[in-house]
Amino acid sequence: MAKGMTSAVAVETLTPGKDAVAIRSPDLTPAAWLEAGQSLLRRGGLRALKLRPLAEELRVSTGSFYHHFRDFDDYQGQLARYFSEDQLGSLIDALERAAPDPIDRIRLLGQTVRRRGSSRLAIAMRAWAESDPRARDAVERHDTLMLDFLARCLTAAGFTRAEAEIRAYGLITLGLSKVHAPHLNIATLFDDLLDIMIARAPVP
Repeated sequence: MAKGMTSAVAVETLTPGKDAVAIRSPDLTPAAWLEAGQSLLRRGGLRALKLRPLAEELRVSTGSFYHHFRDFDDYQGQLARYFSEDQLGSLIDALERAAPDPIDRIRLLGQTVRRRGSSRLAIAMRAWAESDPRARDAVERHDTLMLDFLARCLTAAGFTRAEAEIRAYGLITLGLSKVHAPHLNIATLFDDLLDIMIARAPVP
């Protein structure tokens, strides 16, 4: 893990409010810049990911950027890896420590995804992956790790690995869907579908 990076569970997106001071201390960690980049990706996609908006997001000068990154290409490479390695690995480790029950771990994951707007970030990363092999590799690595985590949880709950992987795939794609269904409660949809997926068919 790069120096200065902290747990993905502990670090929330850095988005100063309107009343924040005009200039922040330049003594920021690399993770702060990467979290700020993810915030821009969530809101505006890859076209929003530029140096000046990044510096404005953190309320620092653009020169502070070069304390941690060689250039913007280096930054983008680290941003892609952060999505699929440091950040996700820390999240999975924290979930496994936080909840001994495997289904509770999945519910906690759903809550974390909703709170952070992670589905919007995942959609932006997949769009970026269409034009950049670094992002494509990161998305594939992210999916492999997330599918494995969910499948392990579901296997521990009693499903076969094949059954678990199908259900894990469904839970991940739920977070990426954009189906217009205003009559459904989006806040509880993940938990409701999880309940359906873990229910066993009645014995005839």
